[in-house]
Amino acid sequence: MASAPDAQTTIIRPYISSDWRDCLSLFDGNVLRFFSTAERADFANFLDQDAGAWSYQVIERGNRVIACGGHALDAQGQTAYLCWGMVARELQGTGLGDMLTKARLRAAQNTPGVTQVRLDTSQHTQGFYRRFGFTVEKIVPDGYGPGLDRWDMLLCFCASE
Repeated sequence: MASAPDAQTTIIRPYISSDWRDCLSLFDGNVLRFFSTAERADFANFLDQDAGAWSYQVIERGNRVIACGGHALDAQGQTAYLCWGMVARELQGTGLGDMLTKARLRAAQNTPGVTQVRLDTSQHTQGFYRRFGFTVEKIVPDGYGPGLDRWDMLLCFCASE
């Protein structure tokens, strides 16, 4: 007889429309520190219209969505863009962000033709992405709202010459 999955089993899977409410709750739990309240409508619209095309993923534990994030390709298929990555506030610092970022980077790197990954993030998470090899290209003070700067970052998969 097969046993039921452990309540603490952590899985990464594609986003489905029934995750909408859980993903918005994750967003709400990260407002002010990582996101501006003005971005909520954009995120909800993204979930409604673009999440499937952007290879959006969720991390689920015990039937609860605890993290989400995705990526998309540019028209030429050479650049992947990371988007809307977040972890439940009470679970930050437990390795879930690493797990999600590694999964997104692995998927991008395994896509034929992709040579680089771009993202925009805030001053609060730029250090996290630097650990994966991202470099800063531009900083826009208050780019997301008062006190929330925008950091544009790049990771190149190009071979050294």
